[in-house]
Amino acid sequence: MGHSPLDPVADRPAWNVGRKLGAKRPLKPKEIWSIRFMLDQDRRLRDRALFDLAIDSKLRGCDLVKIRIGDLVAGGRVRNRAMVIQQKTKRPVQFELLEPARTSILSWLERRKGSIEDFAFPSRVDRSGHLSTRQYARLVDEWVSGVGLRREDYGTHSLRRTKAALIYKQTGNLRAVQILLGHTKIESTVRYLGVDIEDALALSEGTEV
Repeated sequence: MGHSPLDPVADRPAWNVGRKLGAKRPLKPKEIWSIRFMLDQDRRLRDRALFDLAIDSKLRGCDLVKIRIGDLVAGGRVRNRAMVIQQKTKRPVQFELLEPARTSILSWLERRKGSIEDFAFPSRVDRSGHLSTRQYARLVDEWVSGVGLRREDYGTHSLRRTKAALIYKQTGNLRAVQILLGHTKIESTVRYLGVDIEDALALSEGTEV
């Protein structure tokens, strides 16, 4: 059944008008450091810790915002490696925390305080709750636009993809990236990274036998 010309629904723009669909771009190393510099300049301890954790953990936003202090800290120190259960797959995934992330997370948690059962990044509305995925997405928009990037090209999945894309580019090891992303099927990793025939040929051309 069609709409009448007078039906207001017919005049509404489609939900995706003006939006860029498809995979969001991963960040380049220089863009990562630009965002870190900006957050440090503005003394945004929470945002710097959240950004660094997002890059190193390669977690989906829904998992990232639910991380608890106890997931990150042991014996008064930030862990070198951590593990969480993914909401989507119900399977554990491990990740490393490198020195920049450990430093920024420790600085934030010293200010944030709380117990190991508390969320590392609390909600502004309810301190016993966690930061919402919507608020996390808004923060990502702020970070990328703050260093001159088009926010339409980036999103929370940009941070999840960033390190995975760099690892794949440097090693060509899809299996390693699959494990790090917590994908159950290698096909998901192929689609996620946008691997195509050009990638495969480039890797092949660089291998002499």
